[in-house]
Amino acid sequence: MILEKLKLVPHKPGCYLMKNSSGVIIYVGKAKDLKNRLNSYFHSSHTGKTAKLVSEIADFDYIVVSSETESLILEINLIKKHDPKYNILLRDDKSYPYIELTMEKVPRLLVVRNIHKKKKKTRLFGPYPNVSAARNTVNLLNRLYPLRKCKTYNKRPCLYYHIGQCLGYCTNNVDPEKIKQMENDIIKFLKGDDKIVTDKIKAEIEIESNNLRYEKALELKELLDYIKVTLVKQKIETNDDIDRDIFGYYNDGIYISVFIFFIRGSKIAGHHHQIIPAIDSEEEELTRYIAKFYDKALVPKEVLVPDIVDDKLLSDYFKISVKVPERGVKKKLVNMASSNAKKQLEDEMELLLKDEQRTSKVNDELKEILNLNKLDRIELFDNAHLFGTYNVSGMVVFIDGRPAKNEYRKYKISFDKNDDYGTMKEVLYRRYFRVLKDNLTWPDLIIVDGGIGQMNIAKEVLSGFNMQIPIVGLKKDDKHSTNALVTFDREIPIEKRSDLFHYLERMQDEVHNYTINYHKQIRSKGLYASILDNVEGIGPKRKEALLKKYKTVSNMQKQSIEELSKFIPKEVAIDLKKVLDEIS
Repeated sequence: MILEKLKLVPHKPGCYLMKNSSGVIIYVGKAKDLKNRLNSYFHSSHTGKTAKLVSEIADFDYIVVSSETESLILEINLIKKHDPKYNILLRDDKSYPYIELTMEKVPRLLVVRNIHKKKKKTRLFGPYPNVSAARNTVNLLNRLYPLRKCKTYNKRPCLYYHIGQCLGYCTNNVDPEKIKQMENDIIKFLKGDDKIVTDKIKAEIEIESNNLRYEKALELKELLDYIKVTLVKQKIETNDDIDRDIFGYYNDGIYISVFIFFIRGSKIAGHHHQIIPAIDSEEEELTRYIAKFYDKALVPKEVLVPDIVDDKLLSDYFKISVKVPERGVKKKLVNMASSNAKKQLEDEMELLLKDEQRTSKVNDELKEILNLNKLDRIELFDNAHLFGTYNVSGMVVFIDGRPAKNEYRKYKISFDKNDDYGTMKEVLYRRYFRVLKDNLTWPDLIIVDGGIGQMNIAKEVLSGFNMQIPIVGLKKDDKHSTNALVTFDREIPIEKRSDLFHYLERMQDEVHNYTINYHKQIRSKGLYASILDNVEGIGPKRKEALLKKYKTVSNMQKQSIEELSKFIPKEVAIDLKKVLDEIS
């Protein structure tokens, strides 16, 4: 069918969507020439992730567009919509911290991440290599410039005013020109000009030293050293102060390593690197990566890219200057980024291969043992209770051998009694009713923490929904260690030193810990409710005050009657202390 369908594909730009045997979209790509690109998948030999992708393709669709820019926009939107398993890099990348100088009448300095969610005009500086660097910079500037620290205005000056880190904007009328001058100094510093700030610190050091306040002078000197060592990065002679990002890459045929320098104010402000599987051509992979990277980062005024990248396409997409430098210092910077990309891949190759062994390869081994057509998504369940009370369940999800934490779910069971089968029945019913109702992705395998009894409960629930999903259990030995996979017709022994054993153990530990942590939360809240509600003299307001102050039962148990009496009458505190002592 595929070969016949290929004959109909035109020589035009567009996007293609690869599907597996279940009709699930597993990869989205774009091409200048759809026919040539699709033919390359089915009429060429492949290795690595590309070979694995091709082995799973059962069908494909394609969408023709009028330009390459349209195809890039469509590709990014389709990936966001379908989240295909082989478009891995677009799920794994992270956002960077920025510093925001707010546009309020009296501005504040904040560390922010979700930069594209801001609707108001704002001033953002960065990115910073990590959140600690951003926070240290904000703390430094707040120490030197007494800007507003509070989110809302208080009725009287707070601690920051009394220690000289705020001018008391809530009660004092501050000269707007003074605020404007502080803003200008901070903006210059955040753009790379550290002279104003360092001169200010030097002047303060001299004043403190002359007044024999040596401890204060030493503290200021440490701030100065921090700027010199941490914030003043390598100077780049580009003959301008334009903010630019510089991309380099290295491809070994299996992986593509991407390295980015962030140049701000003619200095290297930070860097980023990521290693992704080489599935598509290196041109398409790198172009897609750059386009998607700025979903989580600010686009600077200029981006420099290697010569394999279509700079005109990215310029049209971003509406900024994207260039392929051919000579001079900018070309050297791209080469330097590419050299760093190669070194990162060489340094991490052994870890990458080990990770591959303990994830996708062992996942394939499990698929073969259970004779499954595919094994992309595994859902695991576990229960927890305390003598039949505080009954909860947890579900964790592994996709392609890795935990997908945003897919985890907690369930508070509707009854309190020691009934593992009843608990399993309720949680599976609730889960797969929701899967059908909301048209969610079906798992390829369900693992229950138990034997044939739990499996039969799961089978009964799924049969009621007319869902055919493979189910297995995990059998434990007398030392409570997993030693076999249980199916409906056999037990499969697991060698305890094998990668498969460690894989199953890892999944089992993940669902157990997730469920137990939820159980502890519920139990803690339940203990609070039962203890405080049963003490005469503690009503809603006193209960709220105690919970706000002490957070946990153990913290409350440590308090003396005199301490508790600060929030409740002494006779009530005595009664509460007796109850707390009884449960310790």
